[in-house]
Amino acid sequence: MSLGGHHLAIYNFGIHTASYMTAVIQGFALREPLNFEAATRAVGFVGRSGYAGEPGPESWGEQVFPRFLKAGQTGAVSSLSLWHDIESLMAFTYAGVHADALKHARYWNQKQAWPPLVLFWVSAGELPSWSEAVRRFELLADRGPTPEAFSFKSAFDTRGATCPIDRERVKALAEQNIEGQADLLSVVRTLPV
Repeated sequence: MSLGGHHLAIYNFGIHTASYMTAVIQGFALREPLNFEAATRAVGFVGRSGYAGEPGPESWGEQVFPRFLKAGQTGAVSSLSLWHDIESLMAFTYAGVHADALKHARYWNQKQAWPPLVLFWVSAGELPSWSEAVRRFELLADRGPTPEAFSFKSAFDTRGATCPIDRERVKALAEQNIEGQADLLSVVRTLPV
């Protein structure tokens, strides 16, 4: 159940070290559909934006990127999704299939001077657009965490108060998620980095 009629949005952004379909990024490209599938199986997952012109979910507006992607650069990676609460999102992010991708991200993504992600609350039933997500991302990069744009380390609840994270709940949800990802994890473990 969402907190007070809200869902937690997460937008992340990075720049690959090479073009998407090159051998350097192959490990990421092979894991991406498995990550999307793991998310759909995760406790607390609400939905994710697709990408215009690609198979999968509908895009939540025109995809745009933060100012950190300079003209002529290619290989940007971003995602936008909704979750019931911060514990559900943390359980997915730091365990199972997605945790494997995070472990290897340094091989695929450039070192960045900006935050890797932004979290923000939206009303249940609302789909945040890519442009709104980028606005919040840049707000976090420029001003640090606020109730409007925050991170796992400095989280806020829907009323704008600092939000302690229930680590025991995260652990329990992660265990549930891993059970539901066993088949995906067996594939991930065979993939090249």
